[in-house]
This record gives sequence, C-alpha cells and structure tokens, in this order.
Amino acid sequence: MDDRAYIKSHIRTVPDWPEPGVQFRDITPLLQSPKVFRVLIDQFVHRYFDTRPDVIAGLDARGFIIGSVLAYELNIGFVPIRKKGKLPFTTVEETYELEYGSATVELHTDAVKAGDKVVLIDDLIATGGTMMAGKRLLERLGAQVIEGAAIVELPELKGAEKLRASGLPLFTLVSFEGH
Repeated sequence: MDDRAYIKSHIRTVPDWPEPGVQFRDITPLLQSPKVFRVLIDQFVHRYFDTRPDVIAGLDARGFIIGSVLAYELNIGFVPIRKKGKLPFTTVEETYELEYGSATVELHTDAVKAGDKVVLIDDLIATGGTMMAGKRLLERLGAQVIEGAAIVELPELKGAEKLRASGLPLFTLVSFEGH
C-alpha cells in the first residue's frame, strides 16, 4: 500500500455528524498511531524540505497539530490562526462562510513579517472558507502564502477549486467523495 492509501485507510468516517447527511472525516485515528502519524508528517516534511518556507501557519484547531510538528521538523516558526477571542495580543480578523454558517478567525499583528513565505495548513478543505480567510489575514500583514496544504480534500464541496481559482497553490494527500 502506498503512503497516501495508508493514510486514507486510517481516516474514520462518522456519518451524520455534526448534522444529518454529513459524512465527517475524522483524522484522530491518524494521530493515535505513532507509525501512521510519522508517515503523515513525513509527507509534508518531504514536500517543504527544499522550499523552506519562513513559517508554517496552522488553522484552528487541527491545523495546529500538523502545522506545529511540521514547523518543528523544518526548524522554522509556527503561527496559529485562531477562532475569534482566543488570542491575547493585538489581532487582525477575517469573517468567512462555512458549510454550516459563518465564523471569524484572528491572527496576531506581529505573527509574520512583510515578505515572509508561508505555508498555510489545515486538516481538511471543504468549502475553502477557513483557508481563504487565513490566506487573507496573512496577506494583509504582508506575507506571501506560497501554498495551502491539507490532509483531506472534499472535491464535491468545491473549496479546493475556489482556492486554486484565487491563485493559491494547494497540496492535499487524499480526497473523499461526498461531504
């Protein structure tokens, strides 16, 4: 089995959560197994080892898990993009539409410097709203988002398509039909 199939085989589908008709793609089994987690992280490390971004930005909350470990392995900084009201310092914020409503994310105003090359990471791309909001925040502070990355893409929801159309290169490991 190749690495991507191995990773996909460890993603649990939870039907009808958080609402009827949704097939929730749960990455926690990937994190529970040291071997699977290492294979997962290695996919991203190998992707960015030579391009060496200046910083990894992780989207709240599962993007923190992958992003912080990736930043550690690449020996670069990690920046959290959090849900509104969770950061203690001066922030910029961006409101966006989700599959189930709307939300706001924030970033410290000193999180990145103008010209920083950033990889923006999350666990999953559904409608693309969260990643687009993160991209906008980073760009407002002068950073260059060189790529968006995620473990899972849900093509039916067209989020990855919207992100690519906005000019954001994307790297995803697996996709699932349905949502």
